[in-house]
Amino acid sequence: MPASVSCHVSRVRALYRKILQLHRGLPLELKALGDQYVKEEFKRHRSVDREEAQCFLQEWESYAMMLGQQTNQNMPNSTSRPPLGSHLPEEKLDALRDEQLGQLLELMQEATKPKRQFDVLDDPKPQS
Repeated sequence: MPASVSCHVSRVRALYRKILQLHRGLPLELKALGDQYVKEEFKRHRSVDREEAQCFLQEWESYAMMLGQQTNQNMPNSTSRPPLGSHLPEEKLDALRDEQLGQLLELMQEATKPKRQFDVLDDPKPQS
């Protein structure tokens, strides 16, 4: 494997691990959604051309930097949480392909669903 390819693979793996680590600071529902999305996107972009790979990495590095800043503000003892995420600039939205817009819409719908509550049922009868 040429050195440039090896360096690229290392950069991608390090970024992937960093993002999953940053997701640990998210609320449980967003962590699960974010982890799933990251895994799918990194898999989907394994065999893209060099230009698309660079754009992909720049966007995810920007995401990691923003998330790192936002989750560092979320102190464990804090009673209020600052908002997570940011607005997508119109020029970036216009640059997306139809497939990407569809994925973005699905992600937005999933991320803005009301919180799911776990149902815990108590069994009044002790089992023998």
